[in-house]
Order: sequence, then C-alpha cells, then structure tokens
Amino acid sequence: MSQTAPRTTEFLDQLAADLRALREITVQRFRTLSDDQLNRRPAPGKWSIGQCLEHLNITGGLVLPIIARKLREAQVSGTKPAETVKSGFIGHKMIVAMQTPASEKPMQSPQQYAPSGSRLPRTVVEVFGRQLDELTSIVEQARKVNANTIRIPNPVIPLLYLRLTDQLELLVVHLKRHVLQAEKVLDGVGMVID
Repeated sequence: MSQTAPRTTEFLDQLAADLRALREITVQRFRTLSDDQLNRRPAPGKWSIGQCLEHLNITGGLVLPIIARKLREAQVSGTKPAETVKSGFIGHKMIVAMQTPASEKPMQSPQQYAPSGSRLPRTVVEVFGRQLDELTSIVEQARKVNANTIRIPNPVIPLLYLRLTDQLELLVVHLKRHVLQAEKVLDGVGMVID
C-alpha cells in the first residue's frame, strides 16, 4: 500500500476494510473454538491460535493507548487532514518486511511481546476482538487530523518514532500476518468448525 502517496481517505478506507475482514475471520473462525482447539500447537515450539492472538493483544495493549492519546492531542491542537499519506523511510521498510510472508522471512518476536503461556483462556479471542474494534475507531479518528504529522514511538525500538500513518499500516499488516498464521494452525491441525 505504501509504494506511492495514496489519498488519505483511500488509505484509511483500505485499513478499515482490512480490519473489517479481520473482525469477520475472528467471529467466524476463532470465537467458536474450544479451549483445546485454541491452545493446540501445530508442532513443538510453534504458536497455537491462542498464542498468536495473545501476541497481538500484548502488542495492541502497548501501542493502542499511545496512539489514542496522540490522536486526542492532535484533535485539541486543531490539525486538519492531509490530502495524501506520507510514509517515512524506516516505516516503509518495516511495513515491507512485515508484508513478506513468514515462510520466506520468519521473524523472531521480542521476548516481552511473546505469548505469556501455553494454556490461554478463551477470553483471548474476546480481547482480540475488542482491540480490533478499538483500532477501527482509531482509524476513523485519524480521518479528522493530519496523521502524517503525528509521531508514535515504536514498541520494539522506543527511540524510533514512526508517522501515525506508518504505525497504523504496520499494525494492520502485523495483524494480518498473525491472523493468517492462526488460520494456518486451524487448517493444518484438521479442526472442523461447524
């Protein structure tokens, strides 16, 4: 999405559409899983569906409150939406790296963002759904400000500040990567969802 400078409305529309699709997958495929299905690992050392979602919950729990606060500050200061989206060099590189399929370029998650346990409660799915809703709300709020000028500290490299536009796209790409991973676990272990 970040090759050329897209119009801000189109960029945010695409993020919102991606989030709706992720919400639909969560409702249709993950919400009805049993504890055993949610926690079954495809192989030793590989994450279960619950662990994939827990990782996303941890990451979202750290960055979403910061984004919400920065958006409120921008609204108070009265910034106006920009016509097009600007992507920073480092933000763009991080997005491209995250878009590379895990089969081609596996990434190691920093320990502080790794899932907390091997046996997770079903509430992990509900928390994930709420975070998708919160991120959808954040995308809608970003329509009212100049998201190019808001800087968000990166949760992995705190001294690195990304443009809000890059951070939002990076979050959505990260969500898509791990939801796809969870779907592969679901499909790979032969679970049938009625």
